[in-house]
Amino acid sequence: MIKRTAEDRLKRLAKTFRSVAVIGPRQSGKTTLCKTVFPQKPYVSLENPDTLEFASADPRGFLGQFKSGAILDEIQRAPHLFSYLQQVLDETKKKGLFILTGSNNFLLQSNISQSLSGRIAYVQLLPFSLQELRENKKIKAGYSWHILHGGYPEVIAKKINPADWYAGYINTYVERDVRQLKNISNLSQFTKLLRLCAGRTGQILNLTSLSNDCGIDQKTVAAWLSILQSSYVIYLLKPYHGNFNKRIIKTPKLYFYDTGVACSLLGISNAAQIATHTAKGPLFENLVVSELLKERFNTGEADNLFYWRDKTGNEVDILIDKAGKLTAMELKAGETVSTDFFKGVEYFSALNTKPVWKIIIYGGKQEQQRSNGIIVQPWNKFY
Repeated sequence: MIKRTAEDRLKRLAKTFRSVAVIGPRQSGKTTLCKTVFPQKPYVSLENPDTLEFASADPRGFLGQFKSGAILDEIQRAPHLFSYLQQVLDETKKKGLFILTGSNNFLLQSNISQSLSGRIAYVQLLPFSLQELRENKKIKAGYSWHILHGGYPEVIAKKINPADWYAGYINTYVERDVRQLKNISNLSQFTKLLRLCAGRTGQILNLTSLSNDCGIDQKTVAAWLSILQSSYVIYLLKPYHGNFNKRIIKTPKLYFYDTGVACSLLGISNAAQIATHTAKGPLFENLVVSELLKERFNTGEADNLFYWRDKTGNEVDILIDKAGKLTAMELKAGETVSTDFFKGVEYFSALNTKPVWKIIIYGGKQEQQRSNGIIVQPWNKFY
């Protein structure tokens, strides 16, 4: 079994807080992680109809059977439990009593913020990272394989055809999770929006364009995008505007948390298709962005990722702002380093009075330290 990087953080938090919530997309490995770390705790899935009925009809009796705590899986199915959990946690000094999991950030956050604030810690678990795969000798020679397969444990561990698995995953997500989040009557339009988003991977978010192409108003587009964000399907990379003037773009860029989902929505069914696909560059960017997010979530760091672009087209793909110290990253799918790769980070660096750490992440194999201070790193060694 592939050891998860987040395991150490989960153990540490469980020794400090009375409860820990492990949240992330469906099938990202939350249940396996919790069962591995807490094998002595009873496991209870609230997706079981009988269990959910018990928890709904008699929440005190339901929680009362777990004197030493439990793993409560898919807790968002029973939002009424949070207020009862509050009382249980207030009356105990035990650490790591209840471990909660949920595949929707919106439902968990809204309920936890009301009932369990200060009593609970969070672990956000995304699918396998390249670092986790590398440590278990499952890294492939080319990035196209990883873009196509994504990082979902079932695809990797069971060697399932990604085209088959992701199609089913997307259908299940739309049919089950979307209906739970919001009563969307026109699921075909929602699915169309999802596919349109895949075609805009790595692009600046344009609500007007999405509204026109999908045939729905902008308010509905914004609401549906919020659902896709809260359920860990799409990620909006924030623009960095710091001390710059008004000529800086201030709209986020759209990415997916997992490239396998994006490939499925784009109709890409094998790795060879990526080499000539118009989305090759954006999908490579997406791979790196999602890996940077996994690194932060696994260690509990803040999401300090941004992009920068001015209105004349000068751009930096990724800016990392760590206590005011900036790292500028350019992401290039090409396997041969070109001087054109350096333009964005050099332009941005020249605008800043403070030093900027400059990194190029590309599709090749060689690591380089250039005389201009730029570090060139291969796609499979940057983390």
